[in-house]
Amino acid sequence: MNLLGAGLLSYDPAKSRFRPGPSNAKFDSMKAQDLFEDISIGDRFRGAVVGQFVGDAAALGTHWIYNLTELQQLYPSGVSGFEAPKEGHYHFGKKPGDQTHYGDGALVFLESLAKEGSFDAKAFGRSFVQNFTPGVYSGYIDKATRGTLENYQAFAESHAVESFDFQQGADDDQLAAASRLASLVVRYWNDPNLLIVVEQATRVCQNNPRAIAYMKFHALLLSELFSGRDVHTALHRAEEQIVSAEPELGQEIRRKTRQAMEETLHEVGQATLTFGQSCPLISSFPASIHALLKHPDDFESCILATLRAGGDNAGRASMLGAWLGAHLGINNIPKTWKTRLSHGDRIFKAIEKIL
Repeated sequence: MNLLGAGLLSYDPAKSRFRPGPSNAKFDSMKAQDLFEDISIGDRFRGAVVGQFVGDAAALGTHWIYNLTELQQLYPSGVSGFEAPKEGHYHFGKKPGDQTHYGDGALVFLESLAKEGSFDAKAFGRSFVQNFTPGVYSGYIDKATRGTLENYQAFAESHAVESFDFQQGADDDQLAAASRLASLVVRYWNDPNLLIVVEQATRVCQNNPRAIAYMKFHALLLSELFSGRDVHTALHRAEEQIVSAEPELGQEIRRKTRQAMEETLHEVGQATLTFGQSCPLISSFPASIHALLKHPDDFESCILATLRAGGDNAGRASMLGAWLGAHLGINNIPKTWKTRLSHGDRIFKAIEKIL
């Protein structure tokens, strides 16, 4: 390639040398790709899991604030991540660095996986019920958790609890499984049964066809990013695979991904309002894909744009944090954000046990 002719280099007469062409997107993309190709698979694994927890924790104080004017009034200096929840907020009482209920569930999942050495639906399900039983868990109980607890209790009233298979979660199509899936994909990345295990893990709290299909895509995208592929290639390859694995809902997922691509001229906030700020995957998924495409090589910018877009930003940020961490590696997640995690020691210990 002729770099000068292509506009990737320009001549600087003052210094008698060539330099990169100013603001050349193609050149910047080439530099970024060279940088990210050298990331080890271990650092991608660590990045995906830690990124998932960082994205969730960064959204703690701004989670589920849909009115962007209200968000600005509550945080007049701007949203910079890890805000303390205000009184009356869903997560009031938690402190910066803590996880939302999403992250709390993800930690139960991660530690169950580390303890068992592989995914065990019953082991995770029992631990989940123990940790989230009202009176034991003082945080917010979402629809997926509430429905799962109710289904378990209904079964226990007339059956031996030991026989419950924990595949009867809530009929819920939101972001619960999306916020905890990274560690599972790390463990089963090269396993031919990956999508089978993803379905089993999703059904524990979300026995819903749309949730299962979207989580399979989530896992496929992570797998492609672990392989070191650029974001666009990873998305296209995951699209091809999900249509094969889930013929009906796979087409819907591909449409949502293409819609996200069509919105990349717009900023994350505007696109999120277009797709919807709410929890259901039919809205939150394309909004997250758009943010990934808009800021593929900058973890902090992507997460902050997602937080500032409001709504279920914790669910979106946890899924995005996993994708970005898989793509960029753990060293490209801001150090100050990693060190703010209240449960950082537990998270890192469990990751290393899985690895």
